[in-house]
Amino acid sequence: MKTVFKSLLLLHFLLLLLLCFVTPSSFFLLKVPVGGLVACRLRQSQAFMQFKDEFDTRHCNHSDDFNGVWCDNSTGAVTVLQLRDCLSGTLKSNSSLFGFHQLRYLALNRNNFTSASLPSEFGNLNKLKLLSLFSNSFIDLSHNDLMGSFPLVRNLGKLAVLDLSDNHFSGTLNPNNSLFELHSLRYLNLAFNNISSSLPSKFGNLNKLEVLSLSFNGFSGQCFPTISNLTRITQLYLHNNELTGSFPLVQNLTKLSFLGLSDNLFSGTIPSYLFTFPSLSTLDLRENDLSGSIEVPNSSTSSKLEIMYLGFNHLEGKILEPISKLINLKRLDLSFLNTSYPIDLNLLSPLKSLSYLDFSGNSLSPASLSSSSYIPLSMESIVLSLCGIREFPNILKHLQNLIHIDITSNQIKGKIPEWLWTLPQLSFVDISNNSFNGFQGSAEVFVNLSVRILMLDANNFEGALPTLPLSIIGFSAIHNSFTGEIPLSICNRTSLTMVDLSYNNFTGPIPQCLSNFMFVNLRKNDLEGSIPDTFYTDSSLKSLDVGYNRLTGKLPRSLLNCSSLRFLSVDNNRVKDTFPFWLKALPNLRVLTLRSNKFYGPISPPHQGPLGFPELRIFEIADNMFTGSLPPSFFVNWKASALTKNEDGGLYMVYEYDKAANSPVRYTYTDTIDLQYKGLHMEQERVLTSYAAIDFSGNRLQGQIPESIGLLKALIALNLSNNAFTGHIPLSFANLMNLESLDMSGNQLSGTIPNGLGSLSFLVYISVAHNKLKGEIPQGTQITGQIKSSFEGNAGLCGLPLQETCFDSSVPPIQPKQEDEEDEEKGEVINWKAVAIGYAPGLLFGLAIAHLIASYKPEWLVKIIGF
Repeated sequence: MKTVFKSLLLLHFLLLLLLCFVTPSSFFLLKVPVGGLVACRLRQSQAFMQFKDEFDTRHCNHSDDFNGVWCDNSTGAVTVLQLRDCLSGTLKSNSSLFGFHQLRYLALNRNNFTSASLPSEFGNLNKLKLLSLFSNSFIDLSHNDLMGSFPLVRNLGKLAVLDLSDNHFSGTLNPNNSLFELHSLRYLNLAFNNISSSLPSKFGNLNKLEVLSLSFNGFSGQCFPTISNLTRITQLYLHNNELTGSFPLVQNLTKLSFLGLSDNLFSGTIPSYLFTFPSLSTLDLRENDLSGSIEVPNSSTSSKLEIMYLGFNHLEGKILEPISKLINLKRLDLSFLNTSYPIDLNLLSPLKSLSYLDFSGNSLSPASLSSSSYIPLSMESIVLSLCGIREFPNILKHLQNLIHIDITSNQIKGKIPEWLWTLPQLSFVDISNNSFNGFQGSAEVFVNLSVRILMLDANNFEGALPTLPLSIIGFSAIHNSFTGEIPLSICNRTSLTMVDLSYNNFTGPIPQCLSNFMFVNLRKNDLEGSIPDTFYTDSSLKSLDVGYNRLTGKLPRSLLNCSSLRFLSVDNNRVKDTFPFWLKALPNLRVLTLRSNKFYGPISPPHQGPLGFPELRIFEIADNMFTGSLPPSFFVNWKASALTKNEDGGLYMVYEYDKAANSPVRYTYTDTIDLQYKGLHMEQERVLTSYAAIDFSGNRLQGQIPESIGLLKALIALNLSNNAFTGHIPLSFANLMNLESLDMSGNQLSGTIPNGLGSLSFLVYISVAHNKLKGEIPQGTQITGQIKSSFEGNAGLCGLPLQETCFDSSVPPIQPKQEDEEDEEKGEVINWKAVAIGYAPGLLFGLAIAHLIASYKPEWLVKIIGF
């Protein structure tokens, strides 16, 4: 019976992995009672509860069927223990977990462990066959690097499944690591960590592996040659590393169904034997340095290859002729290949099953875009961005199954043809960054369409906004010349989640229905009146930007009903109100921008304690009429005191706002902000999640700058200029190791410039001009490289870059006595350059390729049917 069960389990395990075309992360679904498993008796259940009681479980979903323990029917011992999204706290070495000596399956996923490392006592659970700890907060396995043995896996000789993905493991992977002694491993996932080393050849010793994922790390050098030993492997994920050299030696891996090598530095040609592998269904080689032509053997007509991504390489030769032999292809990416000749889309005609095509960044034959040309009628999604297209591609007219079209960043002029809206399945249309100026047909052309997402950004549309489809979910028309009032009909679009009308010429009031949406951007129009005070309880609003209009009145107090609000910008209006201390009740507010209004009064809480916004990272209140002083503890307990990442590990504040089943497109919205630091004004930069910025400039604040500002480790930009601050420059500024821009000009600061400022290695811009400072300017690359005007207006200052020399430069400047302070933890480096990555529109779309690794964080689904 046990032998039969093991065969069934392995078969089910493999089938589910083969069906899961994403990076494998572990998610286990257990239905009990099955195959020798039963609910545990009282004593075992109490032991399980004792383990849970070691942690904070207030956010645990106790009704989640995943969570629990199951016991062996014959022995009564705990065999399976699973808890996800449940535990917060430290996993200690004396935890009762390590008393479950009969455990065979342990899954503790997506918890909030505060442990810096994993206890070596995991090695005592030597009967484990499955260990999954993905998406926790572990930093390392052996005190700051991965050298030597894993305490975790020592003695786990029976382990078949090990998932440590999506943690913070860093350092190098030593060839002598005990990981390579786990000869029973069939599944190994170390993805989404920070391991930086070459790939040890001892991976080849794990010759029972069926799934190996090392993606999203810092592995470098050539792929280990012993990879050819892994003849049982079916899925290999090495993408998003820094691997170099020629194509890995995978010719013996004939059982491969998924091969992911994208986002590396592999060079040379693509071996033709790949197209003869009998089970290979997905091949992802994007973003490498591959070159040459593609050779597909004639025998490959029976190939099972369905998904092939070759974009962002340097392939030459006649690309499409050999590819046309792969008649089972369903998804094909040939974007940005740098070919020297126009591509003829007619060559795709043999691919009768093709549903997704990306030819972005290539030159296309104009004749192949005409209505007389042919591409497979099965096409559902087509991306032709940056192809130099000058006329609307009429080849699309016959694609009755088309769901998604992206023809962004071309040179198409005139009106959008009326026939486009007759395509019955059309759901997503992005025609941004062209020169369209109108629509053929009636102004009501959209009303009864099935279009869910419509992107009209950066065109030449003008006049009144067209009536939106009843089915619309997301609409963006930024950087056009639409005029008139925002139509009230948008309030009747019950599915509408995101509306971005920024950078137009709309006039009149803001519609009363802002609570209906999740994301609203009305920035840089000519709107007037007040912000509607109509936000209802449990509103789903997450982002609201009404900056650069002519709005008056007060901030609506009903914003308190928007508990999900993360981003609020009302800058450059005429709002007249006191500081909104009441907004600190919003538990998720990360960005608050009140710049250039008529706000007045103190910004210090009445109790003269910390400001108290729990998640605030960007705080901009410049150019108002705020007064008073800041208490010493003003900056205590700010989120900016720690470097953090998005929940998905991403850099930017990005939200997914449509998760339609079977959709070929993933819809996301990205917050943007105007940043004014370093003496520059940077418009509409995407908001990073892991930095903090503060701008109090242009007010009437006075008193001393609080020493508690030194707690803000994530601070990269600080502007306190043009106020009336007095006293010394805080010595705690030396703790702001990530600071890149500091402006304290136009105050009444006295004393000397602290030497610690000279040690801030990322400080690019500093200005203390027009204060009452004296003494020698601290010397150092970051200081002496500043322009002279950054220090002018201080009669007592001397030394470079000023021309005034000090009488005795050997005498160090007198510093105020510094109190003992706690050592700051060493934070990760945030480079200001990351803030200035392009001018991104508020709405970003990524292709949610259902069979691909591009949608993170995916989960590996294994249904355990018995033991």
